[in-house]
Amino acid sequence: MTGFVLDPGQIEAESMRLIRAGLTRPWSGDEFSVVERLIHTSGDLSLEQVIAIHPQAIACGLKALKERAIIITDVEMVRAGIAKEKLKSLGGTVQSFLNAPGVAEQAKVWGITRSMTAIRMHPESLYGSIVAIGNAPTALLEVLRLAENPETCPALIIGMPVGFVGAKEAKDLLWARQSLPSITILGTRGGSPLAATVVNALIYTALRQL
Repeated sequence: MTGFVLDPGQIEAESMRLIRAGLTRPWSGDEFSVVERLIHTSGDLSLEQVIAIHPQAIACGLKALKERAIIITDVEMVRAGIAKEKLKSLGGTVQSFLNAPGVAEQAKVWGITRSMTAIRMHPESLYGSIVAIGNAPTALLEVLRLAENPETCPALIIGMPVGFVGAKEAKDLLWARQSLPSITILGTRGGSPLAATVVNALIYTALRQL
């Protein structure tokens, strides 16, 4: 076991030092905290090249958190990864509608995914929210559809569905909508841990600014 760093604080400090040394793109201060956490979670420095952050995304996300916005996730795994006690201290809550009553039955009626159905059945919750999609590109497509209406438009969309069927295309559509503040990972990479990581980075930044 010799040669291994065992102290948790030292491990994180050294990890962040290595990440910062490996970054190649210019990031603003608040963007930087999101980027380094995404790379830390993924263990992949090359991820930096496909991280896309809208110029207004961080400011809109922080404003929403300080105004006690609800965070809506597509799946329970994203919700589970969010620092809920820290979010609670900001007055916010997190919600996934995936297992809400009637969602599974309605998905069969409509012939679409449960995650897409869950968003479609709760449009009123989207207004002013932070939506974090870490798994289902179909849910992201539904968020984009609802965002066309100012009354159901989120404050920030964190779009990070993962996979080879529809994920890249859904994220391309998100990034093309520059009227919508968003944070995404272009291409096929993504996932629930990364979506939760972005939310947590914003939560900790908001807490530091109080």
